[in-house]
Amino acid sequence: VKPPDRPLSVTEWRNLKEARGNSQRFEIQMMCAMFTSATQLDIAKSLLTFAAVEGGTLSYELLLRYLTLCVSGGHDAEASELYGIMRGSFPSLDTGASSLFIKSFSRTQRWKEALDLLNQLKTALTPSARNYGDVIAGAAEDGDAATAWALYQELIGRGLSPHQETWEALFRTRRPGDQEKLLQVLLYMRDNQIYPQRQLAATIKAWFERGVCGCCESELESIQLTAAEYRQLKDRVMADVIQGRDVFTKTTPEGISSVWVPTGLDRSYLARSESDRGRGGEAEEHQAELERFRTFVGSQPAFDVVVDGLNVANLSKDRSRQSETLLAVVSELQRRGLSVLVLGRKHMLRPSRSWPGRHMDLLQLKARCFFTENISEDDPFLLYAALHSGNHCRFVSRDLMRDHKARLADGATRQLFFKWQRGHQMVVDGAVPAAGGVRFQVRNSEEGGGQSASASMIRALVFQSVPGYDTVVQRSQDSWHIPYDHTQDRSTYEVPQRWLCL
Repeated sequence: VKPPDRPLSVTEWRNLKEARGNSQRFEIQMMCAMFTSATQLDIAKSLLTFAAVEGGTLSYELLLRYLTLCVSGGHDAEASELYGIMRGSFPSLDTGASSLFIKSFSRTQRWKEALDLLNQLKTALTPSARNYGDVIAGAAEDGDAATAWALYQELIGRGLSPHQETWEALFRTRRPGDQEKLLQVLLYMRDNQIYPQRQLAATIKAWFERGVCGCCESELESIQLTAAEYRQLKDRVMADVIQGRDVFTKTTPEGISSVWVPTGLDRSYLARSESDRGRGGEAEEHQAELERFRTFVGSQPAFDVVVDGLNVANLSKDRSRQSETLLAVVSELQRRGLSVLVLGRKHMLRPSRSWPGRHMDLLQLKARCFFTENISEDDPFLLYAALHSGNHCRFVSRDLMRDHKARLADGATRQLFFKWQRGHQMVVDGAVPAAGGVRFQVRNSEEGGGQSASASMIRALVFQSVPGYDTVVQRSQDSWHIPYDHTQDRSTYEVPQRWLCL
């Protein structure tokens, strides 16, 4: 049976029924087909009108099929209206109808009526885990945590296994004091070998990163800038740090040049004399440097991470392993599915003990790279690329960038810069160890295949986490939240991990 694509009149429905052989179950079959094909509700209503005219009344079964269509399509207002009709027309509701009304009411302000229906079901049978889960979600969404958790404990006590949507509702609508209960949910998953699906896993992750005080569970100020704050910061950094001064003055006596090197490009040009490029026009060369970089960044999709190549490479005290260190960091970022820009200097492209050509080739397979020559300050390039890419873009560097904060014109903007830095700067936690974790694949262009890197290039990396809240003294409605040091060896780029709540 194929439903029509528009509402039909009574006459049209009668003609269609006659064409189908005047089956006594025509209306039921047609409503089932409408449910299967997710037909628009006004078409189903026209079928009900026809059935009422033809039979003088509507059967319980037909209304139940219509109710199924309403609830599955999220038409809760129609389901609510139908509830009154069915309650007034029939002495009782069967389990199927009660379950459908429970689901629909739980999504609205009538969730307490869903609780009444659940209690009525209990007098005759054990409600399903879905019945419980619907009412639990309704109570949790309305802020009645006590009812939600009482029903959850009842569900567990009856030996039922909760649906993942039930756990998702509890994690999503958590309230102060729920932490231990939610941890028990995780233990239940462990004990019963239950694996959360992606949507539930994302909700659990958001709960762990929710940014609330660990002592009083007050919500802390987010580390993320608003859209207006980000625009203000970007404009001021571009004006005061990038354009407001000559960021390229510390160069070789011959001037400055930069180069973006595509993979496989012949490096023989690097041996050319600096004099071949001329020694005059230093100011013009400075401006050209900026324009080349702007053009390069503007020609690329937005980056997820910008890496200060030399800063990261210098994590290794062994100069012979600098390229491996940088490559390990970039490989880990690529493994996470991030689009990476590496900022470096042109001397890194000259094969040497610190910078073997095979490592640099592999680096450029994993990330976009921009190399400058003898620039003593890489930070302006990093800031430009990160801010140009958008508020999602982070950067990897141990540099504190105090000079750049100082160049911003006013205190409010300096505070925004510091907040942006805390929320976007990724720092490798200590030296890159020599075992575990990230395994590289080396693409050999001459052999046309891939092979695993040597054991010396296997690294395990840990990035210090960026919290979702801002680690500054904060005030909520009736409390102060003060981060404080509990150790003497905290690095300058780290923030305290303990809070005093008053």
